[in-house]
Amino acid sequence: MYDFANSGYTTVVLTAVYNAYFVGVVAEGQPHATLLWTVLIALSSLIVMLSMPALGAYADAHAAKKRLLAVSTAGCVISTIGLALAGRGEIWPAAIAVVLSNTFYSYGESLIAAFLPELARREALGRVSGWGWAFGYCGGMLALGLSLAYVLHAQAQGIPATEFVPVTMLITAVLYALAALPTFLLLRERARAQAPRPAGSEETGGLRQLWRSWQRAQAYPDFLRLLACGTSYQAGIAVVIALAAVYAEQTLGFQQAQTMALVFLVNIASALGAFAFGYFEDRVGHQRALACTLLGWMLMVLLAYLASTATLFWVAAVIAGLCMGSSQSCGRALAGSFAPPARLAEFFGLWTFATRLAAIIGPLTYGLVTWLTTGNHRLAILSTGVFFLLGWIILRGIDMQRGVAAAARVAD
Repeated sequence: MYDFANSGYTTVVLTAVYNAYFVGVVAEGQPHATLLWTVLIALSSLIVMLSMPALGAYADAHAAKKRLLAVSTAGCVISTIGLALAGRGEIWPAAIAVVLSNTFYSYGESLIAAFLPELARREALGRVSGWGWAFGYCGGMLALGLSLAYVLHAQAQGIPATEFVPVTMLITAVLYALAALPTFLLLRERARAQAPRPAGSEETGGLRQLWRSWQRAQAYPDFLRLLACGTSYQAGIAVVIALAAVYAEQTLGFQQAQTMALVFLVNIASALGAFAFGYFEDRVGHQRALACTLLGWMLMVLLAYLASTATLFWVAAVIAGLCMGSSQSCGRALAGSFAPPARLAEFFGLWTFATRLAAIIGPLTYGLVTWLTTGNHRLAILSTGVFFLLGWIILRGIDMQRGVAAAARVAD
């Protein structure tokens, strides 16, 4: 249910509606507008990178995953409402709301992922993670469907985007809050608060805790390889999430309703891919399954680059959808397989560090390419394929048996 709840934020705010609205309306289509959007996403990711390991260590020590999840959920809902209050040319209010909402969303995404090994047997991590991602895309489709219905109604009434886009932000925020309630009513915090540690070994904030978590992770070499792999391929996924609508509008001339319909189709494909692929993943192994999705991502990038008509781009979008849920589910299951049981939130904090670093590298690379090439979005999307290729190469060096065995050892 939490996957169902928070997917509306990524679908409507980051992928389908607000990114293009920010570039074209809030920033008034200025030459640096795309780069500015990517900088805001990067800034929120940097905040999460530096703070999530400490937050995860605190959650483990105090059995506080659920409490912190409640705080991050409230923060994302409130700041998403804030997005509705920023109009044309009001860049600073919109920028603050974007950074805050994406930061709180990322905290929640990491904290809910840390519950996975508590809820699923190790041999079923792939399918349970896949169920979550699949149901999550259903939540994204519901938020997007309600938003699309309102947008079509508003356009028929001659209402401008400056009035109907803010309403879609309110729809997304309310749905997030309501759909998350079952999680807080029914999900138990199974972890137990850890015994007090010697002075100087308690979790601390910021960079010091990040360094301690990184030092602990040195005993888990395959987890470290997974972090490098995830940083690479998640950089490519971050581009698709943050900039697919911008690419469609700037390169192929998609209108708002067309873009939303496109993302709706992507969500259908993502839900089917995540659900079905979870079973395939548990059968063939997380590593091999992830390798298949990365090959699919490389095909998608090539088709998007070559697309001169909407038809081929729709084909690329369907492939992206099938790979989206599958690759993200695989990554979460692999992280769960390699994380020591006593440090789930802390190690998922490191996984979040990797994915947030990716969310900086990927979109910023895209934004810089468009800026340096005077708006060449085709070259920018083609450069994204390098991230998937590098991730595939790093993935080949991971030893599953060694990684799982290392996680089974008692954490220091």
